[in-house]
Amino acid sequence: MAANEAKLEEIEKKMTVDGIETNYLEAGAGNKETMVLIHGSGPGVSAFANWRLVIPRLSETFHVFAPDVIGFGKTAKMAENEYSLDVWVNHLINFIDKVSDGPVHIVGNSFGGAMALQIAHRRPDLVDKLILMGTVGVKHELSYGLSKVWGYDPSIENMRELIKLFSYNQEAANNEELVKLRYEASMDPDSKDAFHNMFYNNMQERLEELSLEDEEIEKIDKQTILFHGLEDQVIPFEATSYKLMQLLPNAELHLFNKCGHWTQIEKTEPFIDYILAFTKGQ
Repeated sequence: MAANEAKLEEIEKKMTVDGIETNYLEAGAGNKETMVLIHGSGPGVSAFANWRLVIPRLSETFHVFAPDVIGFGKTAKMAENEYSLDVWVNHLINFIDKVSDGPVHIVGNSFGGAMALQIAHRRPDLVDKLILMGTVGVKHELSYGLSKVWGYDPSIENMRELIKLFSYNQEAANNEELVKLRYEASMDPDSKDAFHNMFYNNMQERLEELSLEDEEIEKIDKQTILFHGLEDQVIPFEATSYKLMQLLPNAELHLFNKCGHWTQIEKTEPFIDYILAFTKGQ
Protein backbone atom coordinates (compact mmCIF):
# COMPACT_ATOMS: atom_id res chain seq x y z
CA MET A 1 0.00 0.00 0.00
CA ALA A 2 1.29 3.45 -0.92
CA ALA A 3 2.09 5.73 1.99
CA ASN A 4 -0.65 8.18 1.00
CA GLU A 5 -3.27 5.52 0.20
CA ALA A 6 -6.53 5.45 2.13
CA LYS A 7 -7.13 2.47 4.43
CA LEU A 8 -10.39 0.76 3.56
CA GLU A 9 -11.22 -0.40 7.08
CA GLU A 10 -11.04 3.18 8.38
CA ILE A 11 -13.43 4.81 5.91
CA GLU A 12 -15.84 2.12 4.66
CA LYS A 13 -19.48 2.40 5.77
CA LYS A 14 -22.95 1.21 4.80
CA MET A 15 -26.37 2.81 4.66
CA THR A 16 -29.74 2.01 3.13
CA VAL A 17 -30.77 4.33 0.31
CA ASP A 18 -34.35 3.79 -0.85
CA GLY A 19 -34.24 0.17 0.28
CA ILE A 20 -30.86 -0.50 -1.38
CA GLU A 21 -27.94 -1.50 0.83
CA THR A 22 -25.26 0.92 -0.23
CA ASN A 23 -21.55 0.65 0.47
CA TYR A 24 -19.62 3.92 0.57
CA LEU A 25 -16.46 5.59 1.77
CA GLU A 26 -16.45 8.66 4.02
CA ALA A 27 -13.51 10.79 5.08
CA GLY A 28 -13.14 14.30 6.44
CA ALA A 29 -15.80 16.01 8.53
CA GLY A 30 -16.61 19.23 10.35
CA ASN A 31 -17.68 22.35 8.53
CA LYS A 32 -16.01 21.38 5.25
CA GLU A 33 -17.75 21.55 1.89
CA THR A 34 -19.03 18.17 0.68
CA MET A 35 -17.49 16.36 -2.29
CA VAL A 36 -18.95 13.21 -3.87
CA LEU A 37 -16.71 10.93 -5.96
CA ILE A 38 -18.39 8.67 -8.55
CA HIS A 39 -16.30 5.81 -9.93
CA GLY A 40 -16.03 4.36 -13.42
CA SER A 41 -17.35 1.11 -14.91
CA GLY A 42 -14.36 -1.19 -15.35
CA PRO A 43 -14.59 -4.85 -14.29
CA GLY A 44 -13.81 -5.28 -10.62
CA VAL A 45 -14.09 -1.55 -9.98
CA SER A 46 -15.29 -0.03 -6.72
CA ALA A 47 -15.15 3.35 -5.04
CA PHE A 48 -12.05 2.27 -3.16
CA ALA A 49 -10.26 0.93 -6.24
CA ASN A 50 -10.90 4.22 -8.05
CA TRP A 51 -10.31 6.75 -5.30
CA ARG A 52 -7.95 5.27 -2.69
CA LEU A 53 -5.06 7.49 -3.80
CA VAL A 54 -6.95 10.81 -3.85
CA ILE A 55 -9.13 10.52 -0.74
CA PRO A 56 -6.39 11.28 1.85
CA ARG A 57 -5.56 14.71 0.42
CA LEU A 58 -9.08 15.64 -0.67
CA SER A 59 -10.45 14.81 2.79
CA GLU A 60 -8.12 17.38 4.33
CA THR A 61 -10.22 20.06 2.58
CA PHE A 62 -13.58 18.38 1.94
CA HIS A 63 -16.06 16.06 3.59
CA VAL A 64 -15.65 13.28 1.03
CA PHE A 65 -18.20 10.60 0.14
CA ALA A 66 -17.58 7.89 -2.47
CA PRO A 67 -20.41 5.39 -3.01
CA ASP A 68 -20.24 2.06 -4.80
CA VAL A 69 -22.79 2.54 -7.60
CA ILE A 70 -25.59 -0.06 -7.78
CA GLY A 71 -24.15 -3.31 -9.17
CA PHE A 72 -20.53 -2.42 -8.31
CA GLY A 73 -18.34 -3.12 -5.32
CA LYS A 74 -20.28 -4.06 -2.21
CA THR A 75 -23.50 -2.20 -3.02
CA ALA A 76 -26.53 -4.38 -3.73
CA LYS A 77 -26.93 -6.00 -7.15
CA MET A 78 -30.06 -5.97 -9.31
CA ALA A 79 -31.83 -8.55 -11.43
CA GLU A 80 -30.54 -9.07 -14.97
CA ASN A 81 -32.77 -6.58 -16.77
CA GLU A 82 -33.06 -3.97 -14.01
CA TYR A 83 -29.86 -1.99 -14.62
CA SER A 84 -30.60 1.33 -16.26
CA LEU A 85 -29.55 4.96 -16.30
CA ASP A 86 -32.55 5.92 -14.16
CA VAL A 87 -31.72 3.26 -11.54
CA TRP A 88 -28.13 4.50 -11.24
CA VAL A 89 -28.87 8.22 -11.32
CA ASN A 90 -31.86 8.13 -8.97
CA HIS A 91 -29.85 6.11 -6.45
CA LEU A 92 -27.00 8.63 -6.57
CA ILE A 93 -29.39 11.57 -6.26
CA ASN A 94 -30.98 10.00 -3.20
CA PHE A 95 -27.54 9.23 -1.76
CA ILE A 96 -26.52 12.89 -2.12
CA ASP A 97 -29.77 14.00 -0.54
CA LYS A 98 -28.96 11.80 2.47
CA VAL A 99 -25.37 12.91 3.01
CA SER A 100 -25.64 16.64 2.34
CA ASP A 101 -28.01 19.50 3.10
CA GLY A 102 -26.79 21.60 0.21
CA PRO A 103 -25.06 21.44 -3.17
CA VAL A 104 -21.92 19.30 -3.45
CA HIS A 105 -18.89 19.21 -5.68
CA ILE A 106 -19.09 16.08 -7.85
CA VAL A 107 -16.05 14.30 -9.27
CA GLY A 108 -17.05 11.79 -11.95
CA ASN A 109 -14.70 9.32 -13.58
CA SER A 110 -15.67 8.00 -17.04
CA PHE A 111 -19.06 6.29 -16.46
CA GLY A 112 -19.18 8.32 -13.24
CA GLY A 113 -18.80 11.48 -15.31
CA ALA A 114 -21.95 10.57 -17.21
CA MET A 115 -23.70 10.13 -13.85
CA ALA A 116 -22.45 13.58 -12.75
CA LEU A 117 -23.75 15.23 -15.94
CA GLN A 118 -27.11 13.52 -15.52
CA ILE A 119 -27.38 14.72 -11.91
CA ALA A 120 -26.52 18.27 -12.98
CA HIS A 121 -29.17 18.04 -15.70
CA ARG A 122 -31.92 16.58 -13.50
CA ARG A 123 -31.15 18.17 -10.13
CA PRO A 124 -28.97 21.24 -10.61
CA ASP A 125 -29.78 22.27 -7.03
CA LEU A 126 -27.59 19.39 -5.80
CA VAL A 127 -24.48 20.47 -7.70
CA ASP A 128 -21.89 23.12 -6.92
CA LYS A 129 -18.98 22.43 -9.27
CA LEU A 130 -18.36 19.53 -11.67
CA ILE A 131 -15.03 17.74 -12.09
CA LEU A 132 -15.14 15.22 -14.97
CA MET A 133 -12.35 12.81 -15.92
CA GLY A 134 -12.19 10.87 -19.16
CA THR A 135 -15.93 11.17 -19.14
CA VAL A 136 -18.69 9.74 -21.26
CA GLY A 137 -22.11 11.38 -21.34
CA VAL A 138 -22.02 12.96 -24.79
CA LYS A 139 -23.05 11.01 -27.89
CA HIS A 140 -20.19 9.24 -29.67
CA GLU A 141 -19.30 5.90 -31.20
CA LEU A 142 -18.10 3.07 -29.00
CA SER A 143 -14.30 2.93 -29.07
CA TYR A 144 -12.24 -0.23 -29.44
CA GLY A 145 -10.89 0.31 -25.92
CA LEU A 146 -14.32 0.65 -24.31
CA SER A 147 -15.58 -2.40 -26.20
CA LYS A 148 -12.72 -4.40 -24.65
CA VAL A 149 -13.55 -3.05 -21.18
CA TRP A 150 -17.30 -3.70 -21.33
CA GLY A 151 -16.79 -6.96 -23.24
CA TYR A 152 -14.29 -8.31 -20.71
CA ASP A 153 -14.23 -12.09 -20.20
CA PRO A 154 -12.54 -12.79 -16.85
CA SER A 155 -8.99 -14.13 -16.99
CA ILE A 156 -5.62 -13.01 -15.70
CA GLU A 157 -4.38 -12.27 -19.22
CA ASN A 158 -7.50 -10.37 -20.23
CA MET A 159 -7.19 -8.24 -17.10
CA ARG A 160 -3.55 -7.60 -17.95
CA GLU A 161 -4.63 -6.42 -21.41
CA LEU A 162 -7.21 -4.09 -19.88
CA ILE A 163 -4.61 -2.54 -17.61
CA LYS A 164 -2.49 -1.89 -20.70
CA LEU A 165 -5.49 -0.13 -22.24
CA PHE A 166 -6.15 1.94 -19.12
CA SER A 167 -2.53 3.04 -18.59
CA TYR A 168 -0.05 5.11 -20.53
CA ASN A 169 2.74 3.41 -18.58
CA GLN A 170 2.65 -0.13 -19.90
CA GLU A 171 4.72 -1.33 -16.95
CA ALA A 172 1.50 -1.23 -14.92
CA ALA A 173 0.50 -4.46 -16.66
CA ASN A 174 3.58 -6.12 -15.14
CA ASN A 175 2.43 -5.24 -11.62
CA GLU A 176 1.30 -8.70 -10.64
CA GLU A 177 -0.30 -7.48 -7.41
CA LEU A 178 -2.46 -4.98 -9.32
CA VAL A 179 -3.41 -7.50 -12.01
CA LYS A 180 -4.32 -10.11 -9.41
CA LEU A 181 -6.28 -7.63 -7.28
CA ARG A 182 -8.42 -6.42 -10.17
CA TYR A 183 -8.84 -9.94 -11.59
CA GLU A 184 -10.00 -11.36 -8.27
CA ALA A 185 -12.44 -8.47 -7.81
CA SER A 186 -13.84 -9.13 -11.29
CA MET A 187 -14.31 -12.82 -10.40
CA ASP A 188 -16.59 -12.19 -7.42
CA PRO A 189 -19.65 -14.18 -8.57
CA ASP A 190 -22.22 -11.45 -7.94
CA SER A 191 -20.05 -8.71 -9.41
CA LYS A 192 -19.15 -10.84 -12.43
CA ASP A 193 -22.80 -11.49 -13.26
CA ALA A 194 -23.78 -7.87 -12.64
CA PHE A 195 -21.05 -6.53 -14.91
CA HIS A 196 -22.06 -8.94 -17.69
CA ASN A 197 -25.71 -7.92 -17.32
CA MET A 198 -24.92 -4.21 -17.44
CA PHE A 199 -22.80 -3.94 -20.55
CA TYR A 200 -21.80 -7.14 -22.33
CA ASN A 201 -24.61 -7.51 -24.87
CA ASN A 202 -25.70 -3.90 -25.43
CA MET A 203 -22.58 -1.74 -25.46
CA GLN A 204 -23.48 0.95 -28.01
CA GLU A 205 -27.06 1.08 -26.74
CA ARG A 206 -25.83 1.54 -23.18
CA LEU A 207 -23.42 4.27 -24.27
CA GLU A 208 -26.31 6.07 -26.00
CA GLU A 209 -28.45 5.71 -22.89
CA LEU A 210 -25.74 7.33 -20.75
CA SER A 211 -25.50 10.32 -23.09
CA LEU A 212 -27.37 13.59 -22.92
CA GLU A 213 -28.48 15.41 -26.04
CA ASP A 214 -26.25 18.30 -27.07
CA GLU A 215 -29.04 20.78 -26.29
CA GLU A 216 -29.35 19.38 -22.76
CA ILE A 217 -25.61 19.69 -22.15
CA GLU A 218 -25.65 23.31 -23.32
CA LYS A 219 -28.08 24.12 -20.49
CA ILE A 220 -25.76 22.83 -17.73
CA ASP A 221 -24.30 26.08 -16.45
CA LYS A 222 -22.24 24.72 -13.55
CA GLN A 223 -18.56 25.62 -13.36
CA THR A 224 -16.88 22.54 -14.84
CA ILE A 225 -13.34 21.29 -15.28
CA LEU A 226 -12.67 18.43 -17.68
CA PHE A 227 -9.58 16.25 -17.27
CA HIS A 228 -8.40 13.86 -19.94
CA GLY A 229 -5.31 11.82 -20.70
CA LEU A 230 -4.00 12.58 -24.17
CA GLU A 231 -3.23 8.88 -24.70
CA ASP A 232 -6.59 7.62 -23.39
CA GLN A 233 -7.42 4.50 -25.43
CA VAL A 234 -10.75 3.84 -23.71
CA ILE A 235 -12.51 7.21 -24.05
CA PRO A 236 -10.74 9.28 -26.74
CA PHE A 237 -10.77 12.94 -25.76
CA GLU A 238 -11.58 14.20 -29.28
CA ALA A 239 -14.97 12.45 -29.16
CA THR A 240 -15.89 13.35 -25.59
CA SER A 241 -14.12 16.00 -23.50
CA TYR A 242 -13.28 18.12 -26.55
CA LYS A 243 -16.94 18.06 -27.59
CA LEU A 244 -18.13 18.74 -24.03
CA MET A 245 -15.76 21.69 -23.86
CA GLN A 246 -17.59 23.20 -26.83
CA LEU A 247 -21.05 22.52 -25.37
CA LEU A 248 -20.78 23.31 -21.66
CA PRO A 249 -21.03 27.10 -21.22
CA ASN A 250 -18.72 27.33 -18.18
CA ALA A 251 -16.11 24.65 -18.79
CA GLU A 252 -12.35 24.44 -18.97
CA LEU A 253 -10.29 21.52 -20.23
CA HIS A 254 -7.01 20.17 -18.92
CA LEU A 255 -5.15 17.58 -21.00
CA PHE A 256 -2.44 15.49 -19.37
CA ASN A 257 0.33 14.34 -21.70
CA LYS A 258 1.74 10.83 -21.14
CA CYS A 259 -1.51 9.77 -19.46
CA GLY A 260 -4.11 7.16 -20.32
CA HIS A 261 -7.57 6.66 -18.85
CA TRP A 262 -6.41 6.46 -15.22
CA THR A 263 -5.92 10.19 -14.57
CA GLN A 264 -6.35 9.82 -10.80
CA ILE A 265 -3.71 7.07 -10.70
CA GLU A 266 -1.16 8.20 -13.28
CA LYS A 267 -1.35 11.92 -12.42
CA THR A 268 -2.52 11.74 -8.81
CA GLU A 269 -0.82 14.77 -7.28
CA PRO A 270 -1.28 17.30 -10.11
CA PHE A 271 -4.86 16.08 -10.52
CA ILE A 272 -5.58 16.87 -6.87
CA ASP A 273 -3.75 20.20 -7.11
CA TYR A 274 -5.97 21.30 -9.99
CA ILE A 275 -9.14 20.17 -8.18
CA LEU A 276 -8.22 22.18 -5.09
CA ALA A 277 -7.44 25.29 -7.12
CA PHE A 278 -10.62 24.94 -9.17
CA THR A 279 -12.99 24.40 -6.26
CA LYS A 280 -11.46 27.16 -4.16
CA GLY A 281 -11.29 29.63 -7.02
CA GLN A 282 -7.55 30.12 -6.67
